[in-house]
Amino acid sequence: MRVFIVYAHPSEDSFTRQVRDRFIAGLESAGHSYTLSDLYQMNFRSDMDEAEYRREAYYRLDAPVPEDVVREQEKINSSDAIVFIYPVFWSDVPAKLKGWFDRVWTYGFAYGLQKDGRRAMKQLEKGLVICSAGNTLDYFRRTGILESMEKVMLGDRLFDRVKTKELVILEATSRELPGREANWDQHLDRVFSLAVNL
Repeated sequence: MRVFIVYAHPSEDSFTRQVRDRFIAGLESAGHSYTLSDLYQMNFRSDMDEAEYRREAYYRLDAPVPEDVVREQEKINSSDAIVFIYPVFWSDVPAKLKGWFDRVWTYGFAYGLQKDGRRAMKQLEKGLVICSAGNTLDYFRRTGILESMEKVMLGDRLFDRVKTKELVILEATSRELPGREANWDQHLDRVFSLAVNL
């Protein structure tokens, strides 16, 4: 399987970075191929400029799409699965990943139709969202945040763009929690297994 990984974390020294590397090790172990977009290392521009806004707001297929966005869209269309790996920041993705969706999910590609009545973005076989979170799953369930995260990532951003989709939260990874180290290896083993069985 050809896998496109979209990774967003501002620090090279993070648990989430280890999650990414362990996931890649699982892919390689299973014989999958992958392409990686490390949004912070790429210095991916996350804010939409006025020309992009006008293209999206006025549904203009004739307006150009920036080259960095076209490259991301090509990565999507040359893959079978898309995987997002990131830390939970205020119940959502980091701003750079939010900006990736704002800019890459363009009209005529991820929504709306081309002149031939089709979307340019192919429907992917699988979508997997892996996020590290300081809080526990119990907290996310009790507060309704888990339901919100699922609706936004799976229901809105991935929607019908993938055939099967899953949100995996690696819980209780905050540095202040005494159980963090105990969770560490268990989470990394789970991520490796997810990659192998993708």
